Amino acid sequence: MRAMVLTDNTGNNELAGEWGLSFYIEYRDQKILLDAGQSGLFAENAEKLWINLADVDYAVLSHAHYDHVDGMPVFLEKNRTAKLYIKKPCGENCYDLKEGRMKYIGIMKGFLEKYKDRIVYVSGECRPGSGIWLIPHSRQTMEEAGEREHMYLKEESGWVPDCFAHEQSLVFEEESGLVVFNSCSHGGAANIISEVSAAFPGRKIRAMIGGFHLYNKSEQYVRALTEKLRATGVEEIYTGHCTGEEGYRIMRDVLGNMVHPLEVGLRIVL
Repeated sequence: MRAMVLTDNTGNNELAGEWGLSFYIEYRDQKILLDAGQSGLFAENAEKLWINLADVDYAVLSHAHYDHVDGMPVFLEKNRTAKLYIKKPCGENCYDLKEGRMKYIGIMKGFLEKYKDRIVYVSGECRPGSGIWLIPHSRQTMEEAGEREHMYLKEESGWVPDCFAHEQSLVFEEESGLVVFNSCSHGGAANIISEVSAAFPGRKIRAMIGGFHLYNKSEQYVRALTEKLRATGVEEIYTGHCTGEEGYRIMRDVLGNMVHPLEVGLRIVL
């Protein structure tokens, strides 16, 4: 399996970055796009990296936030056949509470209707390809994470804490263990590894890749999470985007060389 970072907060030379995340992944005979950042920048970087997005077999959306989905219309126009796998509760209703006001951070309005013929809604665990799985959250108390992050859903009954039922992990089965992608890990990176381990009893977690949403956390919180990650037995971590520079520094300080930074153009081979 090999993955290429098309969009991350950190650019690299002629490859620009933005607040968001996008991966191009090749696994066996399958080509997958995971997320598309917040603009068409991922496609510009893909072209510079000699990646033909028209060859992608299908796309996956990790969760319903703008910095992962707003570039997706560019992909769906460049690739006229690939389906987009979205977690079933995904809606255009995600908000962030900032300075006493609700700010919209969700999927662009009208996207789900416009591209309804290209979307596959996933309910529960899903196997889109051989050795590839989409794993949802299985914990029942995710609303506490929404309250902690000041993230809410707008429903007919009013505002409710985001339970992140729209978030899913992309998991690959390798001989050396499971490779887990979760672009923001709102439910907690250690919790996500535990969820994946429960779905694959007895399987080792080879690597965890994505953002860990630590940019707004205290050093105490980050160190506690890092120790939980160590306890899961995960062998390698590749992280960036919403992990933040300080969060990455602390993780690297605790876990050493098993932690690697994401940046645009990075090639991950496992």
